[in-house]
Amino acid sequence: MSGFSQLADRYGIVHYLSMVRRMQLTAEPIVSSYSGTLVKFEADNCFAMFAQVAEAVQAAIELNDAFRAANEATPDELDIRIACGIDFGSILVVPGIDFFGNAVNRACKLGEDLAAAGEILVTRDAMARMPADHALRHSSRQYETSGIRIDTCLLHPG
Repeated sequence: MSGFSQLADRYGIVHYLSMVRRMQLTAEPIVSSYSGTLVKFEADNCFAMFAQVAEAVQAAIELNDAFRAANEATPDELDIRIACGIDFGSILVVPGIDFFGNAVNRACKLGEDLAAAGEILVTRDAMARMPADHALRHSSRQYETSGIRIDTCLLHPG
């Protein structure tokens, strides 16, 4: 979720925690509908893994769409905005507990630190694994964060 510090400061932590719970209730079935595995919710973050990059991308698009639609029915102070990061690679999974690896770290950097509200950032490695029939408009971006360079694609769905 985007804007934690500002919203918690402005409306209080209980207000923001209610929004976090709404995010969780919305995200879990969407992740599942794309054959994703929900790894964990941590603070205002949702961590999930997918067998295919296309499933992760479609889930991210649907999550943004779901929150955009819900936001039309709520006052601004209850609007939920998310930013998504997607990568591909080998990871270590501790079932029911956590997952680890460079792909997890890069996806977290993209979603938490670099993507703005409503954005989906996909590493170039992950984007290369998208099937040709799932071609999405995107623009290239390059970031340097925590001493690593990440080549990404900013998706432009729709």
